[in-house]
Amino acid sequence: MKVGIVGLGLIGGSLAKAYKAAGWTVLGWNRTRQTLDFARMSGAVDEELTGENIAGCDLLLIALYPQAAIDWTGAHAAAISAGTLVIDCCGTKRLVCEACFPLAEEYGFTFVGGHPMAGTAATGFKHATAGMFKGASMLLVPPVGSDMALLERVKELLGPVGFGRLTPVSAEQHDRVIAFTSQMAHVVSNGYMKSPVAAEHKGLSAGSYKDLTRVAWLDENMWTELFFENRDNLIRELDNFIANMGQYRDALEAGDEDRMRELLAEGKRLKEEVDRSNVS
Repeated sequence: MKVGIVGLGLIGGSLAKAYKAAGWTVLGWNRTRQTLDFARMSGAVDEELTGENIAGCDLLLIALYPQAAIDWTGAHAAAISAGTLVIDCCGTKRLVCEACFPLAEEYGFTFVGGHPMAGTAATGFKHATAGMFKGASMLLVPPVGSDMALLERVKELLGPVGFGRLTPVSAEQHDRVIAFTSQMAHVVSNGYMKSPVAAEHKGLSAGSYKDLTRVAWLDENMWTELFFENRDNLIRELDNFIANMGQYRDALEAGDEDRMRELLAEGKRLKEEVDRSNVS
């Protein structure tokens, strides 16, 4: 079996290493030649992915920023064979799917939107690992009218990565929920670090600080693109969060301990309810 990996950063590099470990032939492409050469020397990539050999791929995984993924797919669509399954790995789905579903229909290949739900604060191929996605969830946006046969094919071809769950969603649902589960976490964590007290935390912080600030260390270029492509959903989440924070502040300013207890109890209850529903 043969897989083409487009983009050999943390995500693409980890995918390449997973497929190589499973015995697949791995073809790779990267914007910078140096990374591609390093991936080949390290043994994660067998050869460069080109317009001449792309048609031989059983699976094509595109691990680029959303607009770059669209541009690359459009530039190479004519060379992709009808038997190739193409899956992107972008953090937003509406823009990519709106562009790539028509390309797939026009040129006769199959495109499925994808979003592997794992990563680290570190970036780049040197931090990629074959087990990065083991047990993680893979969100999938299949084309309209897709059937179980396609999902079974996706499951089979993604098997070497070791995902714990494949979750079909619509592009709209994906972007709406990801604004809350991922993008808001990065905004809040990043903004939290702007307190003038942050520089004094050494020796005075523990797990709460570490948990809340873990994703403040981010790739500002990638996250800016993702935020703006999903800004309608992210603005709604920010407005809701700011309104809720205002209630805590108002209770403090008014010296209203009863109101503060109500607010804290409400948040605790909602967390418990969500956790119970996820377990079931």
